[in-house]
Amino acid sequence: MKIFHLLTLIFTLVQPDTIYAQVKNVSTESWITSPGILGTIVLITIVLVVAIIIFLSRINSYVDSLKKKQMAKTRLAFDDELVAMESDEIDTILEKRKAALHYKLKGNELSGENEVFDKKGLIQKITNDPNNAYFDEKKKTSLSLETPEPLKKIVIYYIGAAIVWLVLGTLIGQYLGMKFIWPEMDNQSWLSFGRLRPVHTNMVFWGWSSLAMIGLGYFVIARTSNTIIHSYKWAWRAWVFINSSVILGSIFLMAGINNGGGEYREYIWPVMLLFAIALVITFFNFYKTVANRKISEIYISNWFILASLIWTIVLAVIGYLPFYQDGLGETVIQGYYMHQGVGMWFMTFTLGLVYYYLPSALNKPIYSYSLGVLAFWTQMLFYTMIGTHHFVFSPLPWWLQTTAIVFSAGMFIPVVAGTTNFLMTMKGSWSHISKSYVLPFFLVGTLFYFVGSTQGSFQAFRFTNYVWHFTDFNVAHSHMTMYGIIAFFLWAAIYAILPKLTGKEPPQVLVGAHFWMAFIGLFAYMVSLMVGGTYKGLSWIEGNAFIESVILMKPYWVWRAIGGSLMFTSHLIFAYNFYYIVKNRKKVLISEATKPVEEITV
Repeated sequence: MKIFHLLTLIFTLVQPDTIYAQVKNVSTESWITSPGILGTIVLITIVLVVAIIIFLSRINSYVDSLKKKQMAKTRLAFDDELVAMESDEIDTILEKRKAALHYKLKGNELSGENEVFDKKGLIQKITNDPNNAYFDEKKKTSLSLETPEPLKKIVIYYIGAAIVWLVLGTLIGQYLGMKFIWPEMDNQSWLSFGRLRPVHTNMVFWGWSSLAMIGLGYFVIARTSNTIIHSYKWAWRAWVFINSSVILGSIFLMAGINNGGGEYREYIWPVMLLFAIALVITFFNFYKTVANRKISEIYISNWFILASLIWTIVLAVIGYLPFYQDGLGETVIQGYYMHQGVGMWFMTFTLGLVYYYLPSALNKPIYSYSLGVLAFWTQMLFYTMIGTHHFVFSPLPWWLQTTAIVFSAGMFIPVVAGTTNFLMTMKGSWSHISKSYVLPFFLVGTLFYFVGSTQGSFQAFRFTNYVWHFTDFNVAHSHMTMYGIIAFFLWAAIYAILPKLTGKEPPQVLVGAHFWMAFIGLFAYMVSLMVGGTYKGLSWIEGNAFIESVILMKPYWVWRAIGGSLMFTSHLIFAYNFYYIVKNRKKVLISEATKPVEEITV
């Protein structure tokens, strides 16, 4: 073992010359034809095309509604015409209609050897696929799910607290985006970018995303296990610990007290310990609920959810133990911590939620259980080894950088498997995208799951890393994943389940406003920073002064602020929609001890 460490040290010490030679030989003359950059352009084009398709479907739906209104006017005019008719004329019309009411199909109009002819015009749609449901997504949810009141309260309060942190965290992000354009906005130390930026990232990570995930997870765990939650008291204690962690952590961060070399300038360890305790409590609660399940199988959602909790508990220990984080060791550990936090906590947990909420919203089973298992195990294999791809051309061992790049490319397997599973589950439901306010969120989340994850793999390649790293491009990529994937999937699940728990639907116009403002805002945000980040990286490579790259970024920072403003406004609308759904909600009286939740149908 000592020999291995000695060889690694020698290899690391002699690397700078090798790295310098590698960098020196990189040519940027045909940078736009690089596979990573070309692939990223194609992926962004896919997002734009899908956005246009969704927009056109909505426009088509609006045109159809106008046609229906016109038909209603025509019927009204006909009624007026009837009033002016003689009684004999009216009797003749009524006799014809009465005869039509007694008409029945013989059953062989569209089958057998007879010529296909529907003289009464009764057939509106024909399908040769018996598995293709006509109406997968209900526009309205009239039936409230029979769910124990304590579980409803947990789900609502977890999501409610998450929304508070979403609005507050993105308000801070909005303020930071404006400071790029007007850096002289303030001169207070606690409002400086270096202090507010970690407040923003940690608040939306541990406050918004984590609380929303866990709240939605409680319903999935109980529903798929066909039993009640092991301990509601422990669920509330975890809720208190997480919120306390975010409150105390934000105060410390604004005072300039943070985790030092941590990737996101995280909360100091006593504060993060509260969050870690909450994770342990949540894992124990989930595990005991699954262990007490009333059915033999463990649904695929529970695989993802329990695995993400195990990984994150281990990750918190690894990321916060300081004694082996010296020099380059800290770089390796923080690269691991950063990517595991995104991939094994947020991504893995959220995918577990999608495997339940997507098929249940569509009232059909998940397309392939086998694809889900493949996506799960390849996620566990490849995601754990890719953290070092953020330190390509660094003094870290070359073989470690190469390993991270190879495993980043391996991420194509779980991403393609998961994307295929979700899209095939949606198959047959595309026509309902104009009527459903849930399906567009799921579609965009799935789209960004493929685009964002694939673009991350492209970004790990040495040339693209050389151009983009340490530029604003990384900010665009992180929002493409954490916002485009995690936030949109969470919104889809929230809109799918809350109306069923409360018996109240949100205003569809406001849900549409939330969707389009968030989507357009994100697109403007990420494209502007991707283009600007590319030009900034090329400027550095050409050896231009750093201040020149700052000047050239100004117009792109303006678009960043515009996109961020749209995103923040959408969050205010989302907060109102949540308030509307839970205000004066209907309570379903049910005996918690004697009436477990009904078994899932997916």
